[in-house]
Amino acid sequence: MIKKLSLISLFTLLPASYYYAQTTVYAYVKGQDGKPVERAEVDLEQSVNDVTADKIGYFQFVDLMPGHYLITINKPNFESKTVEFDVTADEKRKDLGVIVLNNSAATDAGVVVIDDSAGDTEDGGSSMQPTVGLLSSGRDAFQNVSAFELGAYWFRPRGVDLRFEDVIFNGVSMSKSDDGKIDFSNWGGLNDVTRYPYENVDNITPSEYAFGNLGGVVYYNTRASSFRKQTSLAYSFTNRSYLHRAMATYSSGLNKNGWAVTLSASRRWGDKAIIDGVYQDSYAYFGAIEKKFSDRHSINLTGFGSPTYRASNAPNTQEVYDLMGKNYNSFWGWQDGEQRNSRIRKVFEPMFMLTDYLKLGKSSNLINTVSYQIGSDARSRLDWFHAADPNPTYYRKMPSYGLLTADEFKAQSQIDWNSLYMANYLNLNDMNGKPRGAVYSLVEDVNKDKTFNFSSHFDTHLKDNWKLNINFNYQNLKSDNFRRIKDLLGANFAYNLNAFNNDAKYNADDDNVERRVGDRTQYSYMFTRNHYSLNVSSEVDFNKFNVVASIFSSYSESQRNGDYRSGIARFADNSKGKSAVYDALDAGLKAKITYKINGKNFIVYNGAFFSLAPTLNEIYINPRMVDYVTPGVKNQIINSNDLSYITRGQILKLRVTGFYTTISNSTEIARYYADVTDAVGTSLNTLVNEAMTGVNKRYMGVEVGYDVKITPTINAIGAASIGEYKFTSNANVSSFDDLNGFRGEEFWKGQANIKNYKVAGTPQKAFSFGLKYNSPKYWWVGASANYLMDQYLDFSALNKTPYMYIDPNTNDPYQNVTPELIQQLTAQKKFDDQFMLNANAGKSFLFGKFRMGISVSVNNILNNRNYVTGGFEQGRNVSFPAALADSAKEYPAFGPKLWYDRGRTFFTNVYLRF
Repeated sequence: MIKKLSLISLFTLLPASYYYAQTTVYAYVKGQDGKPVERAEVDLEQSVNDVTADKIGYFQFVDLMPGHYLITINKPNFESKTVEFDVTADEKRKDLGVIVLNNSAATDAGVVVIDDSAGDTEDGGSSMQPTVGLLSSGRDAFQNVSAFELGAYWFRPRGVDLRFEDVIFNGVSMSKSDDGKIDFSNWGGLNDVTRYPYENVDNITPSEYAFGNLGGVVYYNTRASSFRKQTSLAYSFTNRSYLHRAMATYSSGLNKNGWAVTLSASRRWGDKAIIDGVYQDSYAYFGAIEKKFSDRHSINLTGFGSPTYRASNAPNTQEVYDLMGKNYNSFWGWQDGEQRNSRIRKVFEPMFMLTDYLKLGKSSNLINTVSYQIGSDARSRLDWFHAADPNPTYYRKMPSYGLLTADEFKAQSQIDWNSLYMANYLNLNDMNGKPRGAVYSLVEDVNKDKTFNFSSHFDTHLKDNWKLNINFNYQNLKSDNFRRIKDLLGANFAYNLNAFNNDAKYNADDDNVERRVGDRTQYSYMFTRNHYSLNVSSEVDFNKFNVVASIFSSYSESQRNGDYRSGIARFADNSKGKSAVYDALDAGLKAKITYKINGKNFIVYNGAFFSLAPTLNEIYINPRMVDYVTPGVKNQIINSNDLSYITRGQILKLRVTGFYTTISNSTEIARYYADVTDAVGTSLNTLVNEAMTGVNKRYMGVEVGYDVKITPTINAIGAASIGEYKFTSNANVSSFDDLNGFRGEEFWKGQANIKNYKVAGTPQKAFSFGLKYNSPKYWWVGASANYLMDQYLDFSALNKTPYMYIDPNTNDPYQNVTPELIQQLTAQKKFDDQFMLNANAGKSFLFGKFRMGISVSVNNILNNRNYVTGGFEQGRNVSFPAALADSAKEYPAFGPKLWYDRGRTFFTNVYLRF
């Protein structure tokens, strides 16, 4: 009897799961061509124990209880597929057979092709440039539409620009320390390598590999064995900033000796794109070699770079566009029968990485990476010394000024290179035969960075449903910044003298003021920065809830070291030598809570609260001349929340999200060249550094993304973003330029009145609706209609200060000043809403082991040239009388400068893989 009671008690105490048979469920994932799809993600909606298909597409789930299940299979460049099945008590193994994934209709293999040459010009300052979001799409319908359809028109989800986005290679962030932005030129053209991000999280969703920011994290793993074994050849033809692209990629796969190699190279070139005078010649290379010592340990060496040579296009006033058309570009002119652009960006910053992969125990991994990046980024521009401004669109040369007619302007609407050479020729020697310096020269603003990084990632499963991630990063930056002579245009030398300040020496400690090709001139300084960061995140999965929490802390030290002692006495003690160290401490937390209503429906909350240290360009208001710290610069405080309802069904995939973000204590620096004229009529071109501090902003809105399967081959895909992004406070303002030096808030008579002004650079409302047909015979066609609303002009803070309407001679408002007139003169311009139509099509072919594909995409089919992709106010008329007089003109002399959409563009691509 005792034995019987003991047995009964034992079975009573055992978990209920032991009463039932436990089942192993397995399947194979293949593409339309019948080949295995490796590394496909297989999500079991009822569990955190998701799996990844192996190299033959095989996956399995073990010990499943009897019940109804739903799995979703995802792989970049394939349509996701949801499979439902039942497990019964009498099944030991359940075969789901072969699950076929259809190719998705991506226009360029998962990468959005967007021309970014507008960002090369300095006329608007870095903060006034149009920017684009991360150049890769996620599997979410809204993110796909944002990237492929709306992204071509400078749409930024939630208004977030590149300052708040992260791209990471093997744990190393690619954000630049000077402005915090990502320079995609560092790996431009390496589409095959960056086709499949290892991790892609959106917005404030916590990442396993970094704390992240507001705009999401894209993580690339360049491990040679992770690339599919194949050879790929591709050629593209387009009419954007280049015409041709050729690309070749080879991946060996892991051989029996534990070696794997992946190589890729490309070239983009052409000089007949839409905008006049724009041309490009860019190369790219990538190499990764891995040695696998055992199943637990391997080392990977990676090197990549993208030597880029690209001409820029100018923003123009509306008067210029009306006279010359939307393709006009003032940066170039004819020389010896060839187009020569004065604004050339030449950048080459190769990166080298050594990564160690180590598996610890059964469920832990340690990944360590050391990297070194070196190279230069040089941007050219014309310079002149006591001479007329050579810019064809200088305001005194415009017909509205009254000196030239429209026909006369058109006749001299490009840079006259011959006249520049002639001016230098006539100035070669004085009357005594002594050599004289250049009247005109071509200079380059150069940035040479040396960046060392160490990154460490550790992850482990503390329990089957509990994962822990730890990330540590260290970065050491040495950034050499200077201007050098690129071309003397036939002159003997150029003077290293400041024409803005009575020809004072730029370097008072150097008696030699003659500069020749390759010599430094005007400014030279070094930035150094050390940055340490620690991030810990954890994910716990429960029956109905999934919880992710992430915390971080970082510390940075920044310093400027000037090479030149300014010849201007008031700046002599703040120009040469090391500045004080500017240190900053950051911290923050993120959380994600997912409530599983059932296998198809979810409610997801994301929250983030963190600080963000200022960048180098924000810390120092004018590092070219002095070590002045921007008055009032502080760490930004960011608070962001979103709440989503998500459904993943066979017919409908839908996400509806509400978001609310505040940014406090922001510092915004605008740098631009201002046209001025001295007392004797000499035109000058001074760099103005315009700073706003204590800036508060609010971003709020709703996102909707959906993918509806109308038939097995026809999908309706769409997105809507309804946002309001605005400034919620007035801002402190200060400026620094070569002519006037530093001018603080006292000079500007108070704060900039910018409260309720809108954040510029992106449509605040955007809608897209598209249809896609995906044939089982390996061809597809799609089209989308896109509507863009609430695009605003970026403003000059100086024009919004009380200095605008207060007479500095009396400290009283000018006569005839009224609140209505002030509102009229300072109102922010809103651009017209625009409609854009896109289309794409493609087909793939199988020839034995060879796979060939061809695709074509066309943006802005209706050739709409009225869409303003970006623009900014010129910071010239900080005076009520001048601004009032200028506003009365049909074409204001200092009207806003704009970039317009390029109209109908196309991108065609053909590839062969084997």
